[in-house]
Amino acid sequence: MLKNLFKGNDEDNPTEEETSKEQEHAQSNRENPRVQEGEEAPEEGLSLGGLFGRLKEGLTKTKKGITDRVDDLVKSYTKIDEDLFEELEEILITADIGVNTTMEIIDQLRDRVRENKATDPMEVKGLLKELLTEALEEVANPTLDLKTTPSIIMVVGVNGVGKTTSIGKIAHKLKAEGKNVLLAAGDTFRAGAIEQLKIWGERSGIDVISHQEGSDPAAVIYDAIQAAKSRKVDVLICDTAGRLHNKKNLMNELGKVFKIVKRECEGLSQESLLVLDATTGQNAIQQAKIFKEVTDISGLILTKLDGTAKGGIVISVSKELKVPVKLIGVGEKLEDLQSFEPKIFVDALFD
Repeated sequence: MLKNLFKGNDEDNPTEEETSKEQEHAQSNRENPRVQEGEEAPEEGLSLGGLFGRLKEGLTKTKKGITDRVDDLVKSYTKIDEDLFEELEEILITADIGVNTTMEIIDQLRDRVRENKATDPMEVKGLLKELLTEALEEVANPTLDLKTTPSIIMVVGVNGVGKTTSIGKIAHKLKAEGKNVLLAAGDTFRAGAIEQLKIWGERSGIDVISHQEGSDPAAVIYDAIQAAKSRKVDVLICDTAGRLHNKKNLMNELGKVFKIVKRECEGLSQESLLVLDATTGQNAIQQAKIFKEVTDISGLILTKLDGTAKGGIVISVSKELKVPVKLIGVGEKLEDLQSFEPKIFVDALFD
């Protein structure tokens, strides 16, 4: 629950191949804007299960990729030795925790085993759970900075990661908490993106500031900021272009947008949330590094954790980027976009 978090040079323009692909899908996207490549459609109804239950259910594949394998490993040993540590290291690396982070955790685990004078391999699982929780808590900060009126949430990420859907879910939850929310359709290049955001807005009774498809994203964001100020809304959530066909284009598009935000939102609470697809593993970290060159990222949203057995990416992305994971997506329903609490996450993973 979010209350507890919370056009350039020719070489920068879309390639002919990308433009062609956009045009091929544009008509079908307009006819059925609920179904967009890489995005989830707004769904009706809420699950009767509790949030922890939804989290556990959503992490089923990750549990099989990490904790079930750890269980099998410790059961196969009669003592704690170097062979056990080496096999555990392989499990963590293949679960996308990352080489550097894994090496650090294994070294700490060796120390923790010595400190606790542990001899039973079954104790390793509990000690590992403690270390993973501690690793996540080093940069944990699930709270969104929404102190001012308005507060600004910029949402960035490449096409297909679930960016627009995440915006819709955040907006829906904030509205349910009594906040007056406004949306800005700044992703003007992806076919159907504006319509998709409008569907979320209509569903939640939230206005959407938009221009026509292909217009300047910075102009949309500027108009949305002025509207948010004049209407005295609580939170303005801005979608942004997700085209990443070359790094220079990304710098130009987002750099211009964030220049507008910096100029027009001085003194206002601001969040810059980067949406990453957990199923892309270490590639998500590379994407994050590129986005960090454009702007200061204040938090991460990891989507599609229910679709991967390599959920260790949550740990590696936090450790390597030193940026807190603020929200995680573990399913398609509204309540499946949850605040990220390290201990609750690890408990659900190991329970």
